[in-house]
Amino acid sequence: MMSRAPYRVSHLDALEAESLFVMREVVAEFERPVLLFSGGKDSIVMLRLAEKAFAPARIPFPVMHVDTGHNFPEVLAYRDRRVTDLNVQLIVASVQEAIDSGLVRESNDGMRNRIQTPVLLDAIEKYRFDSLFGGARRDEEKARAKERVFSFRDDFGQWDPRNQRPELWALYNARIAPGESIRVFPLSNWTELDVWHYIAREGIELPSIYYAHDREVVDRGGMLYAINEFLPLKAGETPFVERVRYRTVGDASCTAAVRSDADTIDKVIDEVAATRITERGATRGDDKVSEAAMEDRKREGYF
Repeated sequence: MMSRAPYRVSHLDALEAESLFVMREVVAEFERPVLLFSGGKDSIVMLRLAEKAFAPARIPFPVMHVDTGHNFPEVLAYRDRRVTDLNVQLIVASVQEAIDSGLVRESNDGMRNRIQTPVLLDAIEKYRFDSLFGGARRDEEKARAKERVFSFRDDFGQWDPRNQRPELWALYNARIAPGESIRVFPLSNWTELDVWHYIAREGIELPSIYYAHDREVVDRGGMLYAINEFLPLKAGETPFVERVRYRTVGDASCTAAVRSDADTIDKVIDEVAATRITERGATRGDDKVSEAAMEDRKREGYF
């Protein structure tokens, strides 16, 4: 009698299958989904998953970028090139236009992350989106660890962690009333290391700032911020050139780099495997405003 080898699915294959299932469920259940796409590594992986989920057809929903106006130019160039290659509709919700129209007011510290929320909610209402794919992962930050895969938002776009639905046996409740919406997180069960392994396996191109390069920076509280038009030098600060890369991509005004010589995917994977602090904890100044900064923003409607 011939014995058969046990059937095994790799860790990455299992994560991919779960994410593809989630994306197909959303398209089957909702009328107007959209994928939030910033040009960061997590949204890049989500776009690749969407491409695979519906191949050989086109991705059946648009992508949207809430553009603060403080973006790294390398990331914007990548964003535009990628959506053109895939022939996907790109919607840009502009924070600068919202400031000019009086919808939001710029804060004194120059950071625009907090004022993204009204712009996002305005775009949801304008385009009548009922489900929004986001690239958040549970390992990033303690508020995001509370999230479901299908995260219910009320008719004000707000999140209440006590008012979320059970998700047993991968069964997702997509029922919503008019004005309500669901934020969907296909990468919930992925880690930063999983994302990088997937990027390596799929041969996915990334913006160059994810790899080590020389950049003029300034040290603020132990975090290395690039000097640019959105983050000018303060009195008494001295810039210097450092070999750095970015672990996460947010605004140039609040995202710090890390010292690194990892200029290839394999080196990045080795580096991430050895680190003991999340990418947001290591590099995002907007998360250090208070102990509950992310949870406060999420309750207001942020991702």
